[in-house]
This record gives sequence, structure tokens and C-alpha cells, in this order.
Amino acid sequence: MASDSSPVPVPATTGTVTTAVPARLDRLPWSRWHWMIVIGLGTVWILDGLEVTIVGNVAGRLAEEGSGLDITAAQVTGVAAALYVAGACSGALFFGWLTDRYGRKRLFMVTLVVYLGATAMTALSFESWWFFLFRFLTGFGIGGEYAAINSAIDELIPSLYRGRVDLVINGSYWLGAIGGALLSVVMLDTDVFPKDLGWRLSFALGVVLGLVVLLVRRHVPESPRWQFIHGRAEEAEELVTSVEHRIEREKGERLPPPAGEITVHQRRSIGFGLIARTVFGRYPRRAFLGLSLFIGQAFLYNAITFGFGTILTTFFEVPTGNTGYYFAVIAAGNFLGPLLLGKLFDTLGRRIMISSTYLLSGVLLFGTAWLFDRGSLTATTMTACWCVVLFFASAGASSAYLTVSEVFPMETRAMAIAFFYALGTAAGGISGPLIFAELTSSGVVGDTALAFRIGAALMCAAGVVAAFLAVKAERRSLEDIAEPLSVAKAAPADWP
Repeated sequence: MASDSSPVPVPATTGTVTTAVPARLDRLPWSRWHWMIVIGLGTVWILDGLEVTIVGNVAGRLAEEGSGLDITAAQVTGVAAALYVAGACSGALFFGWLTDRYGRKRLFMVTLVVYLGATAMTALSFESWWFFLFRFLTGFGIGGEYAAINSAIDELIPSLYRGRVDLVINGSYWLGAIGGALLSVVMLDTDVFPKDLGWRLSFALGVVLGLVVLLVRRHVPESPRWQFIHGRAEEAEELVTSVEHRIEREKGERLPPPAGEITVHQRRSIGFGLIARTVFGRYPRRAFLGLSLFIGQAFLYNAITFGFGTILTTFFEVPTGNTGYYFAVIAAGNFLGPLLLGKLFDTLGRRIMISSTYLLSGVLLFGTAWLFDRGSLTATTMTACWCVVLFFASAGASSAYLTVSEVFPMETRAMAIAFFYALGTAAGGISGPLIFAELTSSGVVGDTALAFRIGAALMCAAGVVAAFLAVKAERRSLEDIAEPLSVAKAAPADWP
């Protein structure tokens, strides 16, 4: 099949280099070095889950008299949630461009510092405007993390394991959600902490954990794939050689020879125009796929889970201090999805797994909406339904990040992640919380059921798109899935 458009022009280069770095990285067996990558980069999603869950669970407490803030629960789950997502979208685009230009490592250090500082300031909130401002800036840092880290992970993990590792790392968000849910139970207990202190300490704990991650992350290297394209081929060769020697000592055997080499024209940077022509001109079907996946999962998660605590308190009269127990259960279901299904994305394949997880979660959510509208659910059975829905939805949502990080050329990877995250999340994650907060605060069952149905419809639509357009990327090198723009030969075809 021919490319969707004429080849994209290559800007001024800094030299030509032939390297086997991608093949050398892909043929590495799993090792302690890879675990260091996973721990150093993946644990930030735990912090993100902790952060978002705490906000959702303390919404009711912040609205109570004596909390130290003059704010309503609807403002916390609506305005503040939308500002958090708006910050994440802005941060993804800003830091995504910097990540492709200046490297993965510099930016995944900077974005974590931004996140930590904003979270600390959130804990010191004394007025609603201050809370709103630093929710935006916290999201700004997290958005940058999504772009910098997902690109680094996919470029460092061998192709045999890339799908499951990416899914589990993105799914680890829900480990943080479990921690945030259980933590909020303690922090909201007025027998333990005063009303105006417990929620502040919850945010402060996130800062402490983030500092630990920052220390570990110092040892995570720059992506060799980024290095050899950006005029640092010798550093890339030295890094990969040192990793190979380390793994050979660990395994006690020699590594097999790499499968091949690639020749590229090195470059210092890449402009927005070339990125746009590549993503939308050369790969329009992949672009539509990425947008569909992100809109579906963003609306489901940002519109509905942000307000789960409000649903429990409004419709099932669950005390605000007990919502964390329920949320911990659905968070566990969310993490188990990528953990148990992740390997199938590398064995059965991307297309069947992405489409089936989206479609299954959408159909199950339609069923949950029907039962909720009929008044057939209790707080416990509602939570059980959500647990099953999100078991599949979480694997699907994680695969959205995996998809856009592996189906576009390396030079555009961080910016592609940023763009689709920002656009999809803006569509579902900014409008979603605002609409959903209004629907749940009305206290009308039919309004909340409608929100469920909208989320279900978007997930099903994305599943249908994936069934036709998902790329068969399992166990393939990133350079095989989407040839680098800098490669010293003709541009590749856009195979489905």
C-alpha cells in the first residue's frame, strides 16, 4: 500500500550515522536494568493516581464548614478537575515539544519538579483561587510527564515486552488510586486529624513520595534512540555497550548478534510543521485512531471517576469519610486489568485486544447505566459493576498511550503523545468533569445515567475504530512500525 502522501522533506542535518542501537536494545533479555527503568519512570503514575483520587475523595470534606477553604464539592470535582486537566493538556504540548528537542531525561526530571512544587502549594491553599491555580500547575507537570516518560519507556524496553510493560506502567496509576482512597479514609477521620489539616497532609505525603521517585530517576539514562538521531551517536553506543556488558554478567551468557542496522541523517531539532505533516499527512488513519482512543477513555475516566465519591454520597448516602473504601475496590479492578491482560497485547496482538477492551467496557457500562436508572443498585453493587467495567476499560485506556507512542516516527514521538493526549483529554477531560459535576449535583438519577451512557457510547465507538485501524505493532521494532524521518532511504508505507 502506498503512503498517504508524498515523502516528508528532511531538514538540515548534522551528519550521517549507521547504527545497530535499535536492534541491540530490542534483542536484550529482561534484566535488573529494565526493572530500574520501570521503577524510575513508571512510579510517577502512582503519584498521579494518588493525587487525583485524593481530590475526588476530599471534595465533600473541602465543602464542609471548617475545612479552611470556601469552596463547594461541585467546584472541586468540576472547576478544579477541569483546570487540572487543562493544565495537563497545556503541559503535555509544552513539555512534549521540549522532550523531542532536548531529550527525554532532561524533561522527565523537570516535569517531576514542577509537579512536586505545585502539589506542595496545593496543600497550603487558603482561598479557592489558590487551590484552582495550583491544581492547574499540578496538571501542567503531569501532562509533561506523560509525554516525556511514555516516549522514554517505549524507546528503552525491548519490543518483545513493550506492550505489557507500557500497559502495566500506565495502569500503575491505580495503585496510587488505591493508596489515595485508603489514605483519605484516615486523613478525613476527624478523630485523627482536624477538618482543616487532614486533606493538607494528604497532598504533603504525595510530595514526600515524589521526592523518593526523583532520587531513583536520576539513574535512568537518556534514550539511546534519541541520542543517535540528535548528533550524540558515540554516547548512544557507549550506553548500549555498558548495558549489554551488565546484562551478560547478570545472565552469565553472551547476547545474540543484533538483527540489523539503520542509517540516519542526524538532526538537532524538528519543527511543528514537519510534525504536523508527518502525523496528519503521512499517517492520517493512525491519527484518527489515536484521537478516537483518547477521546473515548478520557471522557470515561475524567468525566466519571472524578465524581465517583459524589455519586456515592448523593445517591447512596455514603458518608464522605467512607468513600475511599469503595474507590479502593474499583481502583484495584483498574490495576488488575492491565496487569492480567497486558501480555495478551504482545501475544494475541494489538488490534484484537484494543478493540475488545474498549467494546467490552462500553457494553458493560451501558448495562450499569440501565441498572442504576432502574434503581437496582446499592453502593456495594454499584462499586462491583464499576470494578468489572474498569477492569477492561483500564487496559484499553493504557493501550491508547501505547498506540500513539509506537505508531509514529521517533522524531515526533513525544509531541505525538502530547498532541493526542491534549486533544483527546480536552474533548473528554475538560468538558466531561464540568458536565458530569452538573449532572450528579442535580440529584436526579436519570441525569447521572445519561452521563454513563455518553461515556459508554464513546468507548464503543473507539472500539469499532480500533477494530479497523489498529496497527499490528506487537513484537515489532519501533523503527519497523514507523520508519524515522531521518532514515537515509525512502519513507515507509502506512501499513494498517
